[in-house]
Amino acid sequence: MTAAAPTTPLLDEQICFALYAASRALTTRYRELLEPLGITYPQYLVMLVLWEQGPTGVSGLGERLHLDSGTLSPLLRRLEGQGLVTRTRVPDDERSVRVELTADGEALRASAAGIPASICAATGLDPAAIAALTTQVGELGDSVRAAS
Repeated sequence: MTAAAPTTPLLDEQICFALYAASRALTTRYRELLEPLGITYPQYLVMLVLWEQGPTGVSGLGERLHLDSGTLSPLLRRLEGQGLVTRTRVPDDERSVRVELTADGEALRASAAGIPASICAATGLDPAAIAALTTQVGELGDSVRAAS
């Protein structure tokens, strides 16, 4: 009796590929929407956190965005160079840096206000379905990080 040959995983059955392909498609759409604003998708994510939370420490931004300081620092340097944020050392802890929106950074919020609706339209999903999917994908990420 011979052993059955192992089956080769099929690409279209892999959750990683489905998430990767969807992420690339969404990122491409975001890039198109953000280009007129002069910011990249990762910069937009930083701006979203600052619009939501106000002044935030670099470590807090990194935790919120799941980015290390080596990735985050160049993003913040470019945003600061564009006049959208300022970075200042925290007086009580010279190792900590606080990031804050400038007036231009705050004004950019109005220009970016229509982006979520454009993304919603591009997905073909209604807002409730997007909210449910966002929750599921977030929980998936949390589970995978916890398993590592």
